[in-house]
Amino acid sequence: MRTYVLWGDVLEVRRTALLIAGAATLGLVAGTCTGYLVQADREPTKLPSLSQPTLPQARGEEPEPLSAAQDRRVKTDGDLRKLLLKKPAGAQDADWLPGDGWLDLAAYADTYEKPDQMFGDLIGNEFRRAAVTGWESGTTTLEIRLVQFRQEEALAAAASVDNNRHWADAEGATESWTLPGTGNGMAYVHTEPEREAGYLPVYSAEAHAWRGDIAMEIWVYGAEPISKKKIMDLAKRQMERL
Repeated sequence: MRTYVLWGDVLEVRRTALLIAGAATLGLVAGTCTGYLVQADREPTKLPSLSQPTLPQARGEEPEPLSAAQDRRVKTDGDLRKLLLKKPAGAQDADWLPGDGWLDLAAYADTYEKPDQMFGDLIGNEFRRAAVTGWESGTTTLEIRLVQFRQEEALAAAASVDNNRHWADAEGATESWTLPGTGNGMAYVHTEPEREAGYLPVYSAEAHAWRGDIAMEIWVYGAEPISKKKIMDLAKRQMERL
């Protein structure tokens, strides 16, 4: 008896739950139908326009473009020769340099020991142009080059400086100093002259630095040792113009 009553209660509970669930379902259906009928009798709600009103623009003066002193691209995209140091008073023009002050791709590659290989390397490094100046003063000769790269794929100006620094460091009897304000710019004095039969000994110094897309090269040669002060001063003044 006890078992029967328990199961009967359980069955009754289940039956009641089913009846309640059925009633709820009917109520939901009825409510939904009523909602549809009410909505059908209403006027359609107007949707907002998809277009937005034009916002008023702020008014003010147009900013003036930066001057060449403020925007270095104005300088470096112009005549690169104007950024070279000027020949000092009393010095003579270097007769081995091109008269127009430009070195094209072939002429610049020809300044290296392996011009054919360098020609291909410069094409790969996106060589753009090179400006050059130089002069002779007493027994000293000097040459300055500003080599510009397009730099669409890589920082070729920095790579060019690193290459020249590598070879300068590789020479024996060499002293070197960092160029202030240039990052990794360096100046070198080779304390032992180059000797060749039939010629006077030649001392040399050089400096290499870069800024933006331009690599600076300075080469100084003389019958007497080149001082640190001289090469550092030249490099500092030239970099200040970039």
